[in-house]
Amino acid sequence: MAMIPGRAMVEDASFAAHLRAAAPDRQVEAMVGYLRTRLGVSGADVLLADYRIAGLWGVLDSTTSGRIPLTGQDAAARCFSSQQALVDTGPRGVRLYVPVTVWGERVGVLVVELAEPPSDVLAGRLNVLAGDLALALRAADRDTDRYRRVRRRGRLSMAAELQWELIPGRSLWHDSYLLAGQLEPAYTVGGDNFDWAVNDDRLTVTAVNGDGTGLPASLLTALAVNAMRNARRSGGSLAEQAELASDTIFQHHRGERHLATVLLELDFHTGRVQAVDAGSPRVMRVRGGEVHRISLEEQLPLGMFEEGRYSSQEFWIEPGDRLFVVTDGVYAAAPGEREPYGDRVLAKAIRSTRLQPATEAVGTVMRDLRDYHDDTELDDDAVIVCLDWHGMKTERLG
Repeated sequence: MAMIPGRAMVEDASFAAHLRAAAPDRQVEAMVGYLRTRLGVSGADVLLADYRIAGLWGVLDSTTSGRIPLTGQDAAARCFSSQQALVDTGPRGVRLYVPVTVWGERVGVLVVELAEPPSDVLAGRLNVLAGDLALALRAADRDTDRYRRVRRRGRLSMAAELQWELIPGRSLWHDSYLLAGQLEPAYTVGGDNFDWAVNDDRLTVTAVNGDGTGLPASLLTALAVNAMRNARRSGGSLAEQAELASDTIFQHHRGERHLATVLLELDFHTGRVQAVDAGSPRVMRVRGGEVHRISLEEQLPLGMFEEGRYSSQEFWIEPGDRLFVVTDGVYAAAPGEREPYGDRVLAKAIRSTRLQPATEAVGTVMRDLRDYHDDTELDDDAVIVCLDWHGMKTERLG
């Protein structure tokens, strides 16, 4: 009987196959070995963005001295922000920086050391390989803690651990839109969260303002988010998603705990947005440089009453519009008895992002919010979600 060759004996025909053959926690080492032997590079590493999207940290060298601030002008930071490959021929030799991104999720930056500036062919090939690596790293996160350890620069509270496991990602891209979100305080966030999903040319986005603080708030949010997902994945409408979450919360807490949320569903073909406003998160629209709050009928928070029922409303967005969704930890922030951040300062911060993509805009507004707190830890959870709507540009296959 002929012996079936093992995976190690099979010559990989592609980079993706090479990564699949490696253990989840050895993806970067597999990448470096492949680039050395197949493309003749001198060395390589992957820099991952931390939880606050404040710095980049090397997987192979994740020491404090290796941090690259994302607000600086280092080539790696500029590559991450612009999502464009860059060549640096500085004192460290020739280095090519390539964004490691999949479906718009900015994982980090691939750094490749070369003997000479790369040709267009080599740069193009490395760009493709970086995309394969991004997909592999996202999949590997299910089975290893290594990349999370690099990204987190402090210990998460138990509440924050639950919240970060809930979010789908920090950015999402399609020809029709660019979507991004951020949680703060990143390492101690309690009840605020966001969620999104793309199904059948519709984008669903939710922002949650959990009741209370710490672990009880996080558990309440986890219950609500998973109930809304359950209804959505069963084909339920926005109203049905809110109703299942409300009923589930009431069954467990009998009206003593509740949760505020806003649910949005965007139709790619028409720009129509259906909305269920069940509490405090706000929706702001930016059009022509002007910032306006979308006026929605505020319904009761989820879980206040048995068999709570919800109705959806609608508004429209046009190509070029931007939506911000923020929780009360953003617009109601009033540290040191200052005026509430959302009365005037939030609109100013939002306008300042007009030349930035959504992925950069959320960080700009969040940094401005932290500055408003005199750079101290936020005294309430904060969620910012930003959607850039480009309009339906391509026909979906299928």
